Amino acid sequence: MSELIQAPRWYALRTHSRHEKLVRDRLAAQGGEPLLPTITELRQWKDRRKEVVVPLFPGYCFARFAWPDCLAVQKTPGVVEIVGGGDRFEPIPDEEIDALKTLMASTLRFDASPYLREGMMVEVAKGSLKGVRGLLVRKGKRHRLVIAVHLIQQAASVEMYDSDVVPV
Repeated sequence: MSELIQAPRWYALRTHSRHEKLVRDRLAAQGGEPLLPTITELRQWKDRRKEVVVPLFPGYCFARFAWPDCLAVQKTPGVVEIVGGGDRFEPIPDEEIDALKTLMASTLRFDASPYLREGMMVEVAKGSLKGVRGLLVRKGKRHRLVIAVHLIQQAASVEMYDSDVVPV
């Protein structure tokens, strides 16, 4: 096998629902290098409020391993699959994992955000435009929602906060 395939790389693992911490712990016990970004959320029950630690990306855990170890990782209880395209696994660039680690080590408050790209169809999730769908574009430093009437080839746009829209 080539040197590239032997070198450990980071991969995303899709897990069974609410098994992210279990997968992280089992991979660590096997001598692996797992990464599970977490956040603390305030949860409300009928009789109390409590801070709980939850995965930043529900249903996913990350692990760094060499190609020959992929079968052992796949067979780890709680792992559904190693994420990839088609019939092969797709490694995650080290820079992206390093950025997550740096964020986790910081004292800044962070939480999950919808993955948005310019040109993506989105739907407004809250506010007076709730339910409206349009195209997300950037104008200067701000995002705008473009609402188009295709038949007459005309459109209107409105400034939006990233947190107000979700991908369609």
